[in-house]
Amino acid sequence: MANNKVTDQKKAYQSKVMMLLKSDKGGSILIAFLLALAVVVPVCNLMVPESSALYMPTYIVVLLGKYLCFALLALALDLVWGYCGILSLGHAAFFALGGYAMGMYLMRQVGDRGVYGNPELPDFMVFLDWQALPWYWFGFDQFWFAMLMVVVVPGLLAYVFGWLAFRSRVTGVYLSIMTQALTYALLLAFFRNEMGFGGNNGLTDFKDILGFNLQEDLTRVMLFLATVVCLVLSYLACRYIVRSKMGRVVVAVRDAESRVRFLGYRVEHYKLWIFTFSAMLAGIAGALYVPQVGIINPGEFSPLNSIELVVWVALGGRGTLYGAIIGALVVNYAKTYFTGAFPEVWLFALGGLFVVVTLLLPKGIIGLIEKQSGRFSKKRKIKSKDEALPASESKQALQRNQT
Repeated sequence: MANNKVTDQKKAYQSKVMMLLKSDKGGSILIAFLLALAVVVPVCNLMVPESSALYMPTYIVVLLGKYLCFALLALALDLVWGYCGILSLGHAAFFALGGYAMGMYLMRQVGDRGVYGNPELPDFMVFLDWQALPWYWFGFDQFWFAMLMVVVVPGLLAYVFGWLAFRSRVTGVYLSIMTQALTYALLLAFFRNEMGFGGNNGLTDFKDILGFNLQEDLTRVMLFLATVVCLVLSYLACRYIVRSKMGRVVVAVRDAESRVRFLGYRVEHYKLWIFTFSAMLAGIAGALYVPQVGIINPGEFSPLNSIELVVWVALGGRGTLYGAIIGALVVNYAKTYFTGAFPEVWLFALGGLFVVVTLLLPKGIIGLIEKQSGRFSKKRKIKSKDEALPASESKQALQRNQT
């Protein structure tokens, strides 16, 4: 009986997932694309000889993994901005905190292989004449503890901040400014050597993760695959949330908060939950980012990063989830190209892009595509109706459409 019950629960869950994918055409296409990448990239990097035109260099694998980490971060922001109406200008803080948690684990794995050969203290602590490891570094020699901190630290910070802000009914531009102030305060704090996080240089010179050399191609590919899996699972989780009963309440809060509050809902609870979950997703994105790029420093807390993140979501399409992912991929690819080809004009191009999207594409790329596809489907319906009518009636219907 117990086995049958478990089997029925699995079937019910699988049917819910299939229904979710069928009703989400854009998301299904995106997931199919990501899964295709998960197959093509390892094959082209590990199995295709370097002399072949199909060979994919390792630096391209790392670059793609970096883009997908940013896509996960954009997904986290779209969850709170697109569906709850919370414009957070501090999500870079949660991203950086998750990155630092992973960086601390990677630094503990270096051991006596560092420049100074100290088995306990990282090189920057030896250089600064630290005598003992700070208490908040304890436990980061264990992978499970570090992964727990990746979600707990950003989630706890978001919970405390959100509890204070939402219970005080801080909304709109005031909340955005507060989130930006939060990330700027953390930026200044982490720049200090006394904090014990490497100061201006941050954490770098990582050797391995779970015993695998970070410089090997296989390790790079496995990190890329882990990023793909996390992005797909996070997207499905976010899609499930926004289509649940709680998600509908959250959308109602975005559209008419005072009315939802009048109906008896504890609006601050819904905001707090969604904000905390989003921060945890951002922390996971930061943790995946660090071992692939090989460094984490206070610059990741920069408010400019959070503002750029808003541009990604706005360009792709706010309130669509998969649009945010597309926006992150498009903008970061453009950034990689233009910073190499035209480095002096990239920031102006980014600012101009945001202005164009705000004025001409309020729903982003996805909104433009949906608008064009809607026009095309409408024309097809009119054409099919006209073909089904007799010639005289078809002519009259055409005249009515023209008028």
